[in-house]
Amino acid sequence: MHKSSLDYLIIGPAHPYRGGISETQHQLAIASQKNGKQVELLTFTKLYPNLLFPGKTQYSNETISNKLKIIKLLHAYNPFYWKKVIKYICSRSPKVVVFRYYTPFLAIAYGWIARGLPKKIKKIALVDNWIPHEEKLFDQSLNQYFGKEMDAFTSLSPFVAKQIKTYCKKPVWSGFHPINENLLPILDQKKIRKKLNWDKSTSYVLFFGLIRKYKGLELLIQAFDQEPLKEQKVKLYVAGECYEDPKKYIKLVELLGLNDRVYLDFNFKNNIDIQHLFSATDIVAQTYHKATQSGVTSIAYHYNRPLLVSDIQELKNPIISDNTGEAVKKEPKAIALGILRLLDKKVKTNYSENMKKVINKYSWTKYAEQWDKFVNENT
Repeated sequence: MHKSSLDYLIIGPAHPYRGGISETQHQLAIASQKNGKQVELLTFTKLYPNLLFPGKTQYSNETISNKLKIIKLLHAYNPFYWKKVIKYICSRSPKVVVFRYYTPFLAIAYGWIARGLPKKIKKIALVDNWIPHEEKLFDQSLNQYFGKEMDAFTSLSPFVAKQIKTYCKKPVWSGFHPINENLLPILDQKKIRKKLNWDKSTSYVLFFGLIRKYKGLELLIQAFDQEPLKEQKVKLYVAGECYEDPKKYIKLVELLGLNDRVYLDFNFKNNIDIQHLFSATDIVAQTYHKATQSGVTSIAYHYNRPLLVSDIQELKNPIISDNTGEAVKKEPKAIALGILRLLDKKVKTNYSENMKKVINKYSWTKYAEQWDKFVNENT
């Protein structure tokens, strides 16, 4: 048995699993530790079956802070291992167990484990997505199964909090998406463009992140075939692993004759890649069909790159509120005109200056303080 005064045991993806969920698990743990809390991360021995995982690998080869204690124990889809998880949690006697919930795929494991814990251990959900971007038949039932075991809910956006509130009467905290503190510093644009072999006299638009159907990449590519953007020295760099058939985008670029203006780099990017690409680009585009909160937005803020986003409430609200970019209709012509407005030197400079003014309000320290206050008031 372990002897501990553990404040938070946070369950979900963590190193060696890669991606934004894992990164933000680390950031929340570190920020909570800075606020004087005892924190431990519990992650998976197995997360997704290989047949269900659309990417090349689930794992990261990057190093992380040695201040984090990470236990690999939870098998996401084999219930014969779940009693072992409950036994371990009880041995640590945490005041609160936090379940990082971003897909109904985890509902059964999380709900079963939460139900098996003593009532003195409070159960808090940290929810990225309540209604999935790509919905399936049993999502609502799985959400209900998971949700009834929670004492309260927290999120990273008002939109997700609103979705949860329509489902239950339990306490819900809205939150915001903080900027990760492990991002590398911005580099000199001219020097990094030379290293990447990018043309110094051309403007660049960056589309970054996992490529999925709901993210509307096809709209952005089609925009580069629209007048007057078609005749300008502007190029699009697409960077991110493709979680659908990449041929549809390759064929679209070829069909529109954009091979010399649209570069498709379908590889997962580490922190050094992120530093290079965001430092080299002029603006960041998110022409999503739907969204909740976005980690790409926070990366753009860190690298002081104005944003072009779809005119959907969940994505545009912080951009409009902070005056840090343009929100446009989800159609190629509007996107093309929005890109040209954003690339105007005076407009781009104004948005960049506004980013510098508001960036501090998105710190993980502030998030952890507010999150901790809500959890303590509702447990």
